[in-house]
Amino acid sequence: MPMRIDLHSHSDASDGTQPPADVVSRARERGLDVLALTDHDNVDGHRAAIEALPAGLTFVPGMELSCRRAGQSIHLLAYLFDPLEPDLAAECVRIREARELRGRLTVERLVELGAPVTWEQVSELAAGSPVGRPHIARAMVAAGVIAAPELAFTPEWIGTGGRAHVARYALDPERAVRLVRAAGGVPVLAHPKAAKRGTVVPDEWIAELAEAGLFGVEADHRDHEAPARAHVRGLAGELGLAVTGSSDDHGELTGHRLGCETTAPEVYERLVAEATGATPVIAG
Repeated sequence: MPMRIDLHSHSDASDGTQPPADVVSRARERGLDVLALTDHDNVDGHRAAIEALPAGLTFVPGMELSCRRAGQSIHLLAYLFDPLEPDLAAECVRIREARELRGRLTVERLVELGAPVTWEQVSELAAGSPVGRPHIARAMVAAGVIAAPELAFTPEWIGTGGRAHVARYALDPERAVRLVRAAGGVPVLAHPKAAKRGTVVPDEWIAELAEAGLFGVEADHRDHEAPARAHVRGLAGELGLAVTGSSDDHGELTGHRLGCETTAPEVYERLVAEATGATPVIAG
């Protein structure tokens, strides 16, 4: 039976709903052989995930870096990097600090719009993790403003360009690619053609990232329709990039979908071979 590899997941160390230990446990229950934990702009969940790693599961330390170009949000997955590399670590701190400021300003705008949401409610939902928009969305549900978290990500509320949307600091993606490579890591562009969420990365930008050292692109993702997947695969072939597939699981927020999309074993082997900053962790 071929290996089942999921290279994109989140825990409550960022905007997922489950602790890292629960994420790795569920991954094994879902029949996965390899799982990357890629919380936003931090590696805080790695230790707990490794300590709870079940037999038969290989853990890939990762992170999803927040990037922006020309006002557009772009996400870069980073694997097997050295988390102590000074330049990358400093940028992650800067991004996390900007995330909190954005959260506070977003709550202020929601209150101005008549939504009875407080920063204390949002912080409680984050439970010590960096505050993200999903925490704010959950607070809006709890306050009776909306019926479901996904309804927050619209022009009506906190979606990109929405009434309560607040932009924040993020890395230029080309710089992010170079930082990950300098830290011995392997960068992959997450869901580049996710029209559903309003983040379609132009092909010319992807070509520039390939020149900067991008390893691959995430083609098989729930937010990619079949034509988008085919386009990403074709572009990857032209640019010499690897193609990955991942669940982008956020626990309850995404319906516990670990393993719904996977990466080919040969791509995973290439990714590991290129990394010099860290190695996968195999359960004892």
